[in-house]
Amino acid sequence: MSIQNKELQFREIITKAVCGKGRKFSQVSHTVTPSHAPTSILGAWIINNQYEAAKAMDGVEVVGTYDLNIWYSYDRNTKTDVAKETVSYVDLIPLSFVDKYHKSSTAEVSATSTQEPNCVEAGISADGRSVVLRVEREYAVEMTAETKVCVAVNPDGISDFNDKSYDLDAGDGDYEDLDPNLLEDDFN
Repeated sequence: MSIQNKELQFREIITKAVCGKGRKFSQVSHTVTPSHAPTSILGAWIINNQYEAAKAMDGVEVVGTYDLNIWYSYDRNTKTDVAKETVSYVDLIPLSFVDKYHKSSTAEVSATSTQEPNCVEAGISADGRSVVLRVEREYAVEMTAETKVCVAVNPDGISDFNDKSYDLDAGDGDYEDLDPNLLEDDFN
């Protein structure tokens, strides 16, 4: 029997779903003053990125820290050292999509680093005493919460499925005619 001949019925279902999403790319600069005036920068890297997501009025705040490590030469390139500094950051990420019907008291947020903090440029400052690092990072955030979804309901159920007996067990002989190289050809 077709559902088109009957009056449609609807049900509202309360479920937990993704009710908001956002993404933000950031470029920031950090200035580190090592114990010796640098002659040249030999390397710069970022390690130990740790972060948490927190709900904010205008979106999601990603609050975190990471360690800057700068390998540099000094004393006219005759000696080397590594300068280390831990920096804190807060990125406010707006939600570009928000389900207006979500129950805000059940909202939970999460963040994923889609681009780990990375030093893209390191140079000696104009005064010659510090190192300026340009860092890029990117986060994607989601907000999950309870929300309502509306579904169409057939009051008779699915009559075709309920009226038939289906054998879902596969016998041993069901796979004898398969070509074992078929999948291999598709993936090579």
